[in-house]
Formats: sequence, structure tokens, C-alpha cells
Amino acid sequence: MQVLVLNSGSSSLKFQLFLMPEAKILCSGIIERIGFEDAKFKFKTEKNTIEIVTPIPNHKVGLELVSKQLLDTETGIIKSTDDIDIVGHRVVHGGKYFSNTTEITETVKEKIKALSSLAPLHNPPNLEGIEVAETIFPNAKQVAVFDTAFHQSIPEYAYKYAIPNKYSEEDSIRLYGFHGTSHKYVSEKAIEYLGKDHSKIITIHLGNGCSMTAVKDGKSIDHSLGFSPVNGLIMGTRSGDIDQSIIFHLAKKYNYTLEEINTMLQKKSGMIGLTGFSDLRDILSEAEKGNKDCKLALEMSAYRIKKYIGSYAAILNGLDAIVFTAGIGENSPPMRKLVCTDLDYLGIAIDDDKNQIRSDALNDISAETAKVKVLVIPTNEELEIAKQSVSLFKNESSFI
Repeated sequence: MQVLVLNSGSSSLKFQLFLMPEAKILCSGIIERIGFEDAKFKFKTEKNTIEIVTPIPNHKVGLELVSKQLLDTETGIIKSTDDIDIVGHRVVHGGKYFSNTTEITETVKEKIKALSSLAPLHNPPNLEGIEVAETIFPNAKQVAVFDTAFHQSIPEYAYKYAIPNKYSEEDSIRLYGFHGTSHKYVSEKAIEYLGKDHSKIITIHLGNGCSMTAVKDGKSIDHSLGFSPVNGLIMGTRSGDIDQSIIFHLAKKYNYTLEEINTMLQKKSGMIGLTGFSDLRDILSEAEKGNKDCKLALEMSAYRIKKYIGSYAAILNGLDAIVFTAGIGENSPPMRKLVCTDLDYLGIAIDDDKNQIRSDALNDISAETAKVKVLVIPTNEELEIAKQSVSLFKNESSFI
């Protein structure tokens, strides 16, 4: 069967078409810098690679471009929309409603929409992708795989906030965690590489959105993002951790509405608030030119990651490996070096030459003397989503 996976990020759209269960990639691609005039579209098959730069104002336009290319008579990969059996969608926030992979219905879509206030940069484009896919591939089964599912194993003492119990119980306010498919995928690869029955791993997902997970014996036991994907690490446009009293200070001094402050923390903070740039490649380039704001932002970002490494090493009571993944984690040697410098007390050190290697496979960049493995593992959320989507229908005879 053919499974199309759509992974809508806050400013990107990744997609892959798989032949399952062989897990053969028939085509893949990505749209980057959605919302900008110089958005980049890349589409790749065994025979063709297409790259264009064009304005892509939103995810809807991006998805329409993807579907048009899939059906292109010369360079496309399918002849009819009926060739697609399943469309698997990454959905960021499942709230209290979803802890497993789910076939999409009208009720499911309503709940995804209701949770948009908790993931305003993600759930809306996730839902938009679902609705566009339903129109383009009307005969395919539509499946949602939730970022929050992997973190259901986090214990209550870690996921519960110290607020009156009423709000935890009645409003389901708790730490949910995100980027679950990515953390699950790379942690499993790391465990396989380590070859240990019991393991203590920190996975570091660095992209426009960033998060870290403490993984013990393959299960998430703590995570840097919480009730919504805005806290924790410094991100492209999101603030990460702040003192919550800042919100009340801003509201009082500037007469900002809560919506204005929410927009600021979600879309105008993080790297773009510190530097004017949200793309790490731009920030690194400017830092090399002597831009003080960009230099400081990089130092702040690395410092925040180090703080989480220290705290997670404590709750894991030791550490076997740390894993860098996602766009920045996989492709930025300077950021990895900033993070791993002066962590020798924890047994973390990298080999500078190995750190410069770019690879599509797992890359061990640890120094020879390091006690903790430092791994760069390309994430493949799309493959994980495809596997989970197919498993949902494994007992249906029409999909055997």
C-alpha cells in the first residue's frame, strides 16, 4: 500500500510517500520558510530532483503545491489520487483526548481544532493539512499521529503543575510534551546503537521548534515542553522558559491584552525577538560577521540546553548518551560544539573532526575519552508516522 505522510511544522512542511510495509520511500520533499517570499520547495524521487524558490504564504498553498507535484504527468509519482491508501498526519497537541494513533473523523477534527489554543502555531496548520488532504485524496484513510502520545509515560510527579488541584483535574492542565514521534524514533535508534538492555538517554530536538526529553529504558520520563509548545528551550519565534510574572508586568505597564502577549511569546520572541532572524543559518552567518545580538542569542540558546542536560542527567541518575536531531541538531556543527563545550564533568566531549561530518545515518561524534556517547541521528518522523498509521489498520483484510 502507499502511505503519504504530511508533517506540518510551524514554518515548514515535510512529506514522504512510502510503499508499505517495505518502508520504501517513493518520493520525499520539504517546504521551508513558509510565510516568506523566498520559501523553498524541494521534491525528490529516484529519477528527479526539483528545487524552486517561490512565495508560499501559508500551509494551504504549500499543500496544494505538494499535491500538484505528486500528480505531475512528467515528474510526479502517482497517476491518480486513488493510488494513495492512507494519509498520515502529524498532529502536535492531542490534549487529554488522544494518547494513540487515531483514524480521523469529524469529531476528531473538532477536538484538534479545540486544542488549537494550546498549540497555535501547529494545530491549525495540522488541521488545514487534514482538510486539504481529505479534498485531494477523498478515498484514502486519514490518520492522526499525535506528538503528545510518546510522553504519556511521564510520571505524575513530573507532569503535574503546582497549581490548585481543581485546575489539574477539571481542565486537564498538565505537562503534555511534544515532538513525540521524533524523540521516540531517535531514542530507539540510540538504544539499538548502544546495545544495552537498560539505557539513560537525553534526546535533543533542535529546529524552529526545540525540545528535550529524558528517556529511560525507552520511555519518556520528562520533557522540556509542557502544557503547550512554548516553554523550555529558546526557539525560532517562541520564548521558552520565562518568569510568568513578566506576563502580568507587560499587561499592567503596556496595557497589553492577553492575546497580544500570547502572540508576542509565540511568534515574536525566541531568536527572532533577540536577533531579528528566526533561521539559525542567518543567525550563524551574522554572528560570524560580528553581530553581537546574534552571538549572544547563540550563547543563550546553548546555555539553556546545557541547563536541561544537567537536570535530566540528575533525574536519570546517570547518562549513556545524548542525541542531537532535527534540522539544527543534525546540520549545525557550531551549535553542537557550543552545547557540548565544558560538559566534561558529565563525561560529555566531542571530536571536532567527527562533528564536521554530515551524514544521512547515525554519526557518533564523541571524543575517544568521552564516557557519554554524543550521537547525531537524523530523525524520520514521517517513517514513524507511516508505521503507526499502517498498524492501525493491520487487522483489516483490505489492507493486508
